[in-house]
Amino acid sequence: MATDPFPQRLPTLDRLGVTDPSNVSPSEVATEWLNAFSAAIAQSDTAAVTDLFLEDGFWKDVIALTWDFRTFEGRKDIKKLLDARLTATGLHELCLLQEPLNEPALQKVYHDFVWLRLCFGFTTKHGKGTGVVYLVPLPGSKWKAYTLLTCLDALTDFPQKLGPLRSKEADHGSWEEKRRQETEFSNNDPTVIVIGAGHSGLETAARLKYIGVPTLVIDKKPRVGDSWRDRYKALCLHDTIWYNQTPYLNFPPTWPVYTPAAKLADWLEGYANFLELDVWTASTITKTSWNNSTKTWTVEVNRGGKGTRILTVKHLVFATGSGGRPKVPDIPGKANFKGSAVHSSEFKSAANHIGKKAIVVGCCNSAHDIAQDFCTHGVDITMYQRSSTFVISTESVAAMLGAVYKDDFPTELADTYNTSLPWAVVRRLHQRMVPMVAETADKEILDGLAKVGFKTNLGIHGAGIMSLFLERGGGYYIDTGASKSIIDGGIKIKNGSAIESYTDNGLRFADGTELQADIIVFATGYGDPRDFMREVCGDEVASKITRVWGLDEEGQSAGVWRYCGHDGVWFANGNLALSRFHSLHLALQIKAIEEGILNRADVVI
Repeated sequence: MATDPFPQRLPTLDRLGVTDPSNVSPSEVATEWLNAFSAAIAQSDTAAVTDLFLEDGFWKDVIALTWDFRTFEGRKDIKKLLDARLTATGLHELCLLQEPLNEPALQKVYHDFVWLRLCFGFTTKHGKGTGVVYLVPLPGSKWKAYTLLTCLDALTDFPQKLGPLRSKEADHGSWEEKRRQETEFSNNDPTVIVIGAGHSGLETAARLKYIGVPTLVIDKKPRVGDSWRDRYKALCLHDTIWYNQTPYLNFPPTWPVYTPAAKLADWLEGYANFLELDVWTASTITKTSWNNSTKTWTVEVNRGGKGTRILTVKHLVFATGSGGRPKVPDIPGKANFKGSAVHSSEFKSAANHIGKKAIVVGCCNSAHDIAQDFCTHGVDITMYQRSSTFVISTESVAAMLGAVYKDDFPTELADTYNTSLPWAVVRRLHQRMVPMVAETADKEILDGLAKVGFKTNLGIHGAGIMSLFLERGGGYYIDTGASKSIIDGGIKIKNGSAIESYTDNGLRFADGTELQADIIVFATGYGDPRDFMREVCGDEVASKITRVWGLDEEGQSAGVWRYCGHDGVWFANGNLALSRFHSLHLALQIKAIEEGILNRADVVI
């Protein structure tokens, strides 16, 4: 096993030298700590601020102090942050939040690990935000911060045009023409072009529109939502409706817990219409050039039968998915194979292959979905497992998410809690939880898979699904039924030997065995998320872009929703939950740049 880049230990009761502090008043503890914190902040006494943290405490910031996604570990680095940014940011008006669901709460995370969570509102020179602190007990009835989050929610002078700030003008017949002109950009160029009309692109466009940034979404497909509509027919979201809500427009209470891809596609099409987003479908960018003096892009757009437009814009946002081009292994002898071989992105339905034999290469979400589709249609199906897979039941995922993502719990608050802890802490928590789930709730499934030779693991460094999602963007299966088909023999498993070559009728393996197939589906993932950006912007721009996706040395997602190494280039990638939350932070950064609030050269830590 590679060296763990996040070797931190949790501050358990034993480590802290205390017993369970269950008899304290959470409100009193929170008030005392926040009063001391506020006083030190007001006096710019950074040494006093850091003394309120554990020696190995954390400060996580989402664009409030740093205009970036940063995590500072240990008093020394926290002091560096505050020395550099406290005065410049003007952090003030710290106020303890005490409404239901955000009031101070003592939480017993594990039998030997307790913390007290408190939330506070704050103001900076340019905005308002939310803070979340997790305090732990020390001897002598003292409490210190283990982790603290500062998250910017809004720009003071440029609030989102929601609720009381919505348009109050009555329209008597001009709305349709007004929308036509807006969508065509008849009288002006957009400030931002978003490439991709999937959930990330549309949500980013919505956030930008409602803080006053003219934004055009471009997609090569004929209809909004086709990025979901054109996937395999059996695709259904593996996480819950509460986790997948869309900003400004929630799913109705009749919506199913698990959303079919085709249904989500139709929702996104309606979402774009109802929120009046400006979208050009069946359109492609054919040429771009960057002017570093004016910090603008010149963009040529082929509108697919509607001519060509040349636009001058400030920002390009790539919302083209978490991966790049489909990855298919280079296997000798393909020309000899008499059947069909496709990537999962090209596969539609097993209904087209009834009575045939199939192989699915790969063993994560898409592979299992497609294999189950074959099984349901009575197709002779074998899944080829190249390496072990982390498997978790939908029930266990729903239980994990259900603490905050549920009915009668505000999605905005759930998102804040969900991002409130640094990755180093989340990883340590999951390294305890994941084996417990595997030995209890999911034991029957995992034992059954082991008996039939399907190889499983507990994720990177034993941290389960979140480590795989954030670091690799895959490598797991959220079980929606295929595991039972594998256990029962409906889906056969082949592993333990490399693919050697195609044969006329299937695949040959290094151990000498062969599998026959009329169709082979490669559910083998996608390439670098920068692939599409390179095609649009060229090699010179691409050479300056940092890694996109995966975790940086601080445990923050690299290059996504934040500065990526080149002015005017952004990436909006992630599942529906990440896109919903961080699309706001991307929009706030762009708005701050356009209004002269943010000059990245001024932010030095």
